[in-house]
Amino acid sequence: MAEHSGVTTDNATLRQRCGRLGEILNGFRKVIVAYSGGVDSTFLLQTAIDCLGQENVIACLADSELLARSEYRTAVEVAKQMGTVLKIVRPAVIEKPKFMTNRSDRCYYCKLELFSVLTKLARQRGCDTVLCGSNADDSEDFRPGLRAERESGIRSPLREAGLTKDDIRALSKELGLPNWDKPAQPCLATRIIYGLEVTPERLKQIEQGEEFLRGFGLKELRVRHHGNLVRIEVPADEIAELVRSERRDEIVTFFRKLGFSYVSLDLEGFRSGSANEALK
Repeated sequence: MAEHSGVTTDNATLRQRCGRLGEILNGFRKVIVAYSGGVDSTFLLQTAIDCLGQENVIACLADSELLARSEYRTAVEVAKQMGTVLKIVRPAVIEKPKFMTNRSDRCYYCKLELFSVLTKLARQRGCDTVLCGSNADDSEDFRPGLRAERESGIRSPLREAGLTKDDIRALSKELGLPNWDKPAQPCLATRIIYGLEVTPERLKQIEQGEEFLRGFGLKELRVRHHGNLVRIEVPADEIAELVRSERRDEIVTFFRKLGFSYVSLDLEGFRSGSANEALK
């Protein structure tokens, strides 16, 4: 892949994985990339363009209530900086009962709907396939969406090449991609505890709550929705700052206005995927 993308890593293992990624991508003629504005899909989009040419890569961003407006704006801006034409698609995920009931396989139904939209578009545009940004680390976590990928015939070149999240961040930095160090931001529905219905109102509460907390300079955080209780996760070393009396009162007041009766701060600190702990 180095001859296409400018990646010149001295790490032999990483260079081998990059080479494999290049081989996979060069096996296609024209593709759709499921783009979210995150680190993985941005790197995939850039390398696909480097291998196949801008005219043979269609970047598609799924827009819905599941995507925070700040994330939407960032994704559009990154695509603009990359010089790629971005197509916005609007899958009707929030209308699907099996998604809204919010069981542990919620992500499967979300991805199934999205991939249905993208594979149909791929046929219309004469594309070989749809690519998504799953990486090698995803196989080690609880990811119902991977089943939707397999069933829909979606290709995951980063995962197939064995590239991990750390690999992708390192390579993205080398390529000068603007979001190489961007914290992971899964969809807003992942903050709603399993079994509690996903609704536009709850998604908006989460979005507004996280936007408010970022105003304190926080980069990694989650607002977990437990019905009338909100559970706030921030890095452990940031907890003391949030419980100072003046700031604590400000946070409690804000979340009460959002509609929560109880406002809690998780003393274990921020951890991605903590909602899945209840499944173990």
